[in-house]
Amino acid sequence: MMASISSSGFYNLAKETIPTCEHRKISCRHIETITTSSPLSIRQTLSSPNGSFELGFFSPNSSRNQYVGIWFKKVTPRVYVWVANRENPVTSSTANLTISSNGSLILLDEKQKVLWSSGEEVVTSNKCRAELLDSGNLVVVDNVTGTYLWQSMEHPTDTMLPLSSLMYDIPNNTRRVLTSWKSNTDPSSGEFVAELTQDVPPQGLVWKGSSPYWRSGPWVETRFSGIPEMDATYVNPLTMVQDVVNGTGVLTFCAIRNFDVSYIKLTTDGSLDIYRSNSDTTGWIQHFEGPLSSCDLYGTCGPNGLCIRSFSTPTCKCLRGFVPKSDDEWNNGNWTRGCVRRTELSSCQGNSSSTTQGKDTTDGFYHVANMKLPDSYELASFNDAEQCHQGCLRNCSCSAFSYINGIGCLVWNQELLDTVQFTEGGEFLSIRLARSELGQSKRIKIVVVITVSLSMFLILGLVAFACWRYRLKKNGQSRVAIETSEDSWKNNLKSQDVSGLDYFELHTIQTATDNFSISNKLGQGGFGTVYKGKLNDGKEIAIKRLSSSSVEGTEEFMNELKLISKLQHRNLIRLLGYSIEGEEKLLIYDFMVNKSLDTFLFDLKKKLEIDWPKRFNIIQGIARGLLYLHRDSFLRVVHRDLKASNILLDEKMNPKIADFGLARMFQRTQNQDNTGRVFGTLGYMSPEYAFTGTFSEKSDIYSFGVLMLEIISGREISSFSYGKEDKNLFAYAWESWSETGGVDLLDQDIADSDSVEALMRCVQIGLLCVQHQAMDRPNIKQVVSMLTSTMDLPTPKQPVFVLDSSDEESPSLKSNDHKDLFSGEEKKQAQEST
Repeated sequence: MMASISSSGFYNLAKETIPTCEHRKISCRHIETITTSSPLSIRQTLSSPNGSFELGFFSPNSSRNQYVGIWFKKVTPRVYVWVANRENPVTSSTANLTISSNGSLILLDEKQKVLWSSGEEVVTSNKCRAELLDSGNLVVVDNVTGTYLWQSMEHPTDTMLPLSSLMYDIPNNTRRVLTSWKSNTDPSSGEFVAELTQDVPPQGLVWKGSSPYWRSGPWVETRFSGIPEMDATYVNPLTMVQDVVNGTGVLTFCAIRNFDVSYIKLTTDGSLDIYRSNSDTTGWIQHFEGPLSSCDLYGTCGPNGLCIRSFSTPTCKCLRGFVPKSDDEWNNGNWTRGCVRRTELSSCQGNSSSTTQGKDTTDGFYHVANMKLPDSYELASFNDAEQCHQGCLRNCSCSAFSYINGIGCLVWNQELLDTVQFTEGGEFLSIRLARSELGQSKRIKIVVVITVSLSMFLILGLVAFACWRYRLKKNGQSRVAIETSEDSWKNNLKSQDVSGLDYFELHTIQTATDNFSISNKLGQGGFGTVYKGKLNDGKEIAIKRLSSSSVEGTEEFMNELKLISKLQHRNLIRLLGYSIEGEEKLLIYDFMVNKSLDTFLFDLKKKLEIDWPKRFNIIQGIARGLLYLHRDSFLRVVHRDLKASNILLDEKMNPKIADFGLARMFQRTQNQDNTGRVFGTLGYMSPEYAFTGTFSEKSDIYSFGVLMLEIISGREISSFSYGKEDKNLFAYAWESWSETGGVDLLDQDIADSDSVEALMRCVQIGLLCVQHQAMDRPNIKQVVSMLTSTMDLPTPKQPVFVLDSSDEESPSLKSNDHKDLFSGEEKKQAQEST
C-alpha cells in the first residue's frame, strides 16, 4: 500500500517560524511516495497508510534548525522516533529529501549540497521510491523487484518501535544501537548508548561515554535476570535470539498487547523507558522505566561490594568474607574502590580435601539469594548444578558460580563487580570463600533448630490429625475453613458487618489503575501488590490486589476487610471499599500522597523534610493509633506487623497505621494468643513471637520501640552497623543512652538542640519498649502517658535480643514480609553448602 504526502498543520504544533502551505495560501501537491522527480519539501509531510506515523521536517527548539524525522501522528504530546540529519541540521528555508540516481536517500539544501545520505551504494539500474510503512519504518524500494534497499529501522537513533531490534554481527563487524539525544531540544548524538552485548547469554548495556552506566543482567528465557520488575507476572515485549556459532544476537521489540502504539526510548539522562498508548486517546502511559535505583547504576559499591536495593535508601556493604579496601573512604561513602578478601583462598587441590591439623581447609561456597549477578560472567559447559559447583571448586581462578534454569552454569574468574541484592526476585549466587569464613558452628545451630522444629511440627501434626478424625466421626462431616469460590466469598461477607464500605465494580478499578499498569505500582507485599488509581471524579485511591496464588493472602484479605471496616481513627488508614470478581480480590483505601514513613526516614534527601518536631509528632500519632487498637475501640486488636513501611503519611505528615492483614482480634479477657505459623518482619518481631509464636499487645509494643529508635536515628534496623564491632541499632542506642542520655542517637542531619529533653525521654521509652521479657515492657496506655507527661521513667535493662544483619542472607529471611518464619523453604535458602 502506498503512503501519501500532504500538507499539514505540523508546524502549528511545533511552533515553527517557517509558515506552512496553509499560511501562504498556496496549493500543495498530493503525491504518494518520495522519488527523484517528487521529493519531500520542507512544507510537506509523508504519512503512513494507516495514519499512525508521519515523516517531515521539524524543529524541536523552535529555531530555524530543521531536521527530517518520523513521529507519531495521532498521539500528543508529540514523540520523535527517528531523525535523519541529527548531526547536520538544515539552516536554510528550502530543502528536499529525494532519491539519488544510485538509489540512496539524500537530503539537499537550497544550494543542492548533500546534508545527509542513507549511505547505501546500491547497484541497480531500476528506479526507486521511498515509502513510510504502517510500522513507522521508512524504506527505499526497488520499483521492479519490490525489495527493500534501505530501511530506517536498521539505522535507529534513540528509539525502538515494534518489530525493530538491537543486534550484533561479529563476522561482519556490525552492530545496531540506540544513541540518546544531546538534550531534549538537540537531536544530535548524546553521551548515552544502549547496546546488546556479545556475552553468552547476552545482556543489555547502557554506556555513558566510554564507561558502563547500567546493565540488565543476563537474559534468561523471557526476561533480563537483573531487572526484578520483569517478574513472572510481567508480559515482556522483548524477545531474544542468539546464535553463538555464527556470532550473532538480536533483541527485538514486539507490540504491547491491547495497545495501538508503543516505543522504547533512550533518554538524555540514560534511562530506557517503554511507553504505550491507544491512538484514539491523548497521552502516553509509562510501561517500564530503568534504572530505578542508585543500586542499578554500574559498580555503585565497587569490586566485591554488594548494593542492597530496597524501597528505602540503597546501601553498600562488602560481600561475605570481604572487607573494605580503604576503611576511611568506605566510611565516608566513597565505595568505588570496593572490597578485598579478608582471608585468602587455599591452594587449588582439585577434588581432594586439604587438611591442616585435622581441620578441613578446602574452600567452600556461601550462597546468596535474590541477586543481580555480577558482570563479566562466562558460560561453562556443565550439565547440572552439582557439576557447576565441582567445576568451579576445581578451577583455582573461579571466584563464584550460579546455575540458572534456562541458562546453565555461569562462572566468574575475576572480581565480582556490579552485584546487587533485591528484596525479591533475582538469582542465587555462590561465592567462593576460605573455609574459616563459612561459620560452621552457625550452620550446626541452624540444623539443630530445624531438626527440633520439624520434630515438634510432626508431633503437633499427628495430634491435630487425630483430633480431626475424632470430630469427623462425631459430626459426620468436616467443615472447610476457607471457601475460595466467588459466591461463597460474597455470601460470607453478607453475614459480616461491613457497613459503611462501598462495593467497587472491577472495571471501575481497572480503569482507575490503567488495567493495573506497572507505572501505577506502589509496592509489593507477600500477599499481593498495591497500586495507585484515580476514579472518574478525580479522587485518588490506593488498591491492594490479592495474589490469586496465595492461600494465606485469602485469609489476610478477609481478615483486613472484616477488621478495618469496624475501626475508625485519625491515625488509622481508612478503608473505602472492596471488590470481588472471579479471581480478583481488591481492597480500596484512601491514597496517602506522602506514601510511607520509610520513604522519608531512610532517604538521604527526603529525611531532611521531617525534622525532630515532625518526627515526635509521628511517634505520638502512632502511639495514639495503637492506644485505640489495644484499648479504646470496641475491639481489641493486635497489629502484628508494625514497621516503617506500614506507617503512611498524609499531606500534613500525620501518621496512619496501615496493613491489617496480619492483625488479630482479642476478647476482653484475653491477654495473649499463640500461632504455629509466624508472620511478620524480622527485626520488628518480639523474641517471644519470633521463637515461640506467642503474641500479645506487648508484641506490638516491641515493634513500636524498634520504630521509635528508627525514627530517632533515621537508620533502618536491618541494615544498621556502627563502628569496628558492627554494633546494631539496639547496642548503639543502649550505649548512647548510657553515656549521654541518648542525645547523640538523634539523626545528625536534623540535630535539634532545643528538644533535648523530649529526645532523651523518647530514647529511654524506646529502650523500655524493646525489653527482652514482655512483662518488662510498658503497655500502650503507659507509653502514651510517658510521651505526653514529665513523669519519672523506669530504668530499662540492656536489650539482649538482637538481629544479626552482618551476613548477606536473602532479604526473605532478614526482612521476611508475610512469610512463615519456620517454613522449610526459607531454611533451605538460609543454609550454606560446600
